[in-house]
Amino acid sequence: MFSKACEVYQSNVANVVDKGVNPSHSERRSVPCSECDGARKAAAMVDAATIEKLEAGFSKLQASDSKSLLKKYLTKEVFDALKNKKTSFGSTLLDCIQSGVENLDSGVGIYAPDAEAYSVFSDLFDPIIEDYHNGFKKTDKHPPKNWGDVETLGNLDPENEFIVSTRVRCGRSLEGYPFNPCLTEAQYKEMEEKVSSTLSGLEGELKGTFFPLTGMSKETQQQLIDDHFLFKEGDRFLQAANACRFWPSGRGIYHNENKTFLVWCNEEDHLRIISMQMGGDLKQVYKRLVTAVNDVEKRIPFSHHDRLGFLTFCPTNLGTTVRASVHIKLPKLAADKAKLEEVASKYHLQVRGTRGEHTEAEGGVYDISNKRRMGLTEYDAVKEMYDGIAELIKIEKSL
Repeated sequence: MFSKACEVYQSNVANVVDKGVNPSHSERRSVPCSECDGARKAAAMVDAATIEKLEAGFSKLQASDSKSLLKKYLTKEVFDALKNKKTSFGSTLLDCIQSGVENLDSGVGIYAPDAEAYSVFSDLFDPIIEDYHNGFKKTDKHPPKNWGDVETLGNLDPENEFIVSTRVRCGRSLEGYPFNPCLTEAQYKEMEEKVSSTLSGLEGELKGTFFPLTGMSKETQQQLIDDHFLFKEGDRFLQAANACRFWPSGRGIYHNENKTFLVWCNEEDHLRIISMQMGGDLKQVYKRLVTAVNDVEKRIPFSHHDRLGFLTFCPTNLGTTVRASVHIKLPKLAADKAKLEEVASKYHLQVRGTRGEHTEAEGGVYDISNKRRMGLTEYDAVKEMYDGIAELIKIEKSL
């Protein structure tokens, strides 16, 4: 179901028209003549086979009892308004919705095949973003990046009674490249080379090694599995979104010597940048992430949108893209799940099982993280988690 047009349009990478995405690119376009206009219109038409798949997919979705945000907001009116549209990378509505159509049990059901999709298909993306990100309206604007004062955070659990480990991650997309479904194998390799050489320039505690997934030895593979660093080929949701093409080309993992700093290259997003360590010292974990992101950003420009913040493949990660989490033991609070959820929702926290979504809390250990990523700064997103966890520990101690 992959849109062939993605490959045809690779040459248009520099001609991103959308003013929200890297506006300087639009200056590179020459003045259109009527002949070019005609050619552009012909190229911009969505082919009959894609329309047919779209119509079939829309019918399947409507007839289902899917609870996804895709089904909720893809009305007939929106569908008709968008089915003939294309981004300059050649992405169609089909590229956005095919995962949600194939996986009717999706929670969201939509991905952006390239940065422009957020603008071209905004009639669908905007209400989904508003629903998921707690009322972030299409008139709202995500604030500029602000890591805040790292020194105001601290160690949430100096006695190591409750917190097993702490982790903060963010996602980034490289400017000038589409997202996974529209990347060619050559682009995957080019990006891996860019990322690998950039990371090799990191110094101090961030200094480490890049391991390409292609040609990885069994020993290295086993070591990365033991460290819980290795990512696998995408799940069925990503597979259906065509996010796993040319696997494992262009994919890789970087980590520092202490194994407290990790970068995933071309997993779900172009980059996942992760800082982590045992215990509850959020200040140290956050500081490491901020240092790393600022350093990498000097060398590689990232995709950023004036209104939506940092752009990612999945709309749930937009904005700050920051997820700050702890693995925490709260045996007494866990016995009163309603109380746990009540405090968590007050601080906009998400409570998940030990291994993330749809898993159980093994040995009473929960994965608790900030829920909000849009409409607030990076610092505020992390501070919400900090304050919420401090409150949970205080209640646990009092029980």
